[in-house]
Amino acid sequence: MRILVTNDDGIDSLGLHVLARRLTEVGDVVVVAPDREYSGFGAALGTLHLMQPEVQREHIDGVPEAWSVSGPPALCVYFSRFGCFGDIDLVVSGINPGANTGRAIYHSGTVGAAITARNGGLNGVAVSQSVVGFGVEGQGWDEMIQDQRWDTAAEVAARVTESLIDDLPEPPLVVNINVPNVGLEEITAWRHAEVGTIPPRSMSSATLVPREGYEETFTVQMEWGDPVELPIETDGGSVEAGEVSISYLSRIVHEPGSTIPAVDAVLDGLTGG
Repeated sequence: MRILVTNDDGIDSLGLHVLARRLTEVGDVVVVAPDREYSGFGAALGTLHLMQPEVQREHIDGVPEAWSVSGPPALCVYFSRFGCFGDIDLVVSGINPGANTGRAIYHSGTVGAAITARNGGLNGVAVSQSVVGFGVEGQGWDEMIQDQRWDTAAEVAARVTESLIDDLPEPPLVVNINVPNVGLEEITAWRHAEVGTIPPRSMSSATLVPREGYEETFTVQMEWGDPVELPIETDGGSVEAGEVSISYLSRIVHEPGSTIPAVDAVLDGLTGG
């Protein structure tokens, strides 16, 4: 079983290294990760004709093969699907510092890499770890992640991955894992959690501030809201309560039976229907 390991925090991220080393005990690991941070890029590939992405061989202790790509994590997976780094059977993305729950999953590069895998016919695993005290929209500030218990999230991800390998889901799906930032022995529960609508903490306002010395140019001053107590049955509430949260994400599909009469009427008039 050949496992592609990627992330959205860049090739130098400690969470990526810990995860990749642990997964070498599960399968044949190749790391293909962005050359720098691409948090918040979702499943974006970028404008390839402008980026002219480059690939460089890297070294990670304890990992047999590693590469960096000058592009977002979805692009790393995209190139891998076409055989740039050998045959790939499964994609594991992480470890992201900061829970990717609720609406954060729409923007998360960690989850976006796994979604790109699923769209290409491969199962994807996204693993994130909560940040104690602060974690906004799936991101963790550098000063907030000094005490991350990476080994805990890596162990949970490795065991889930190993179980998937025994019977890969068909059709492929995304397993979104969120792990509390505690020692493994402190985790006593897990939950199949529904995807919530909000993260544990979100941006409350954004204000344009004139940039000194520039005309009609502004910076954006962002204010963060207070932590929100989330329902335990949601992915965010589960991980905030100290549980491992598991959510399965399928492809985007049309909502059957949904109609907007005004749109239907316009199109009927346009097409003579």
